[in-house]
Amino acid sequence: MNIAANRIAIIRCALIAALLFALVSAVAAAGCADGFDRQISAALAMTADSAPQSWILFMQGISWIGGGLPRWGIVILLCALVWHWCGPRCAVALGGASLLANLASTLLKIAVGRPRPDLVPHLDHVSSASYPSGHATSAAAVYLLLAWLAPPRWRTAAWALAATMIILNAFSRIMLGVHWASDIVGGTLLGAAFALIAVWWVGPRGALQTGTIRE
Repeated sequence: MNIAANRIAIIRCALIAALLFALVSAVAAAGCADGFDRQISAALAMTADSAPQSWILFMQGISWIGGGLPRWGIVILLCALVWHWCGPRCAVALGGASLLANLASTLLKIAVGRPRPDLVPHLDHVSSASYPSGHATSAAAVYLLLAWLAPPRWRTAAWALAATMIILNAFSRIMLGVHWASDIVGGTLLGAAFALIAVWWVGPRGALQTGTIRE
């Protein structure tokens, strides 16, 4: 597949992710996912009395890494890393995708105004609406793009890191009782759409094909 065809395929994937996000958003806003969400939360959400304290602390740590100042500290470090890998355009793509995905998530929370889960007392501090999950949005945008930008010898590890962070963030938010499952699905799709747009902007493996990525 040539570069032009590859770029078209990436845009198509971004559009599919955006359309799926719109579909999930409509389903969540209409309340059609409420039964599914409650079943998942009832099965996974923890309480301070019933769950091991070490497990609660672990999940709180995952959420802490995925949000607020720690998240932006990690983004800055990863921008420096991808700058080393493939130059400033890659760093701008990662930083820009992270910022825009977070902004979109924040605005959509305000627009949708979905209440947080109420099945168990929250085990993490929250101050915004529920849909979409900002943690899930950021994890998908940052780590999927990082995996795409990784040079060949780091690519397997980068994809493994992406899968791990996306899954851990997803489970932590549900298990801490602060998100519905559909919040996570919507956030992940939104973040993936921003990651794919950034991939298109950088160019599909463009730096690799021209030999500019540093090993």
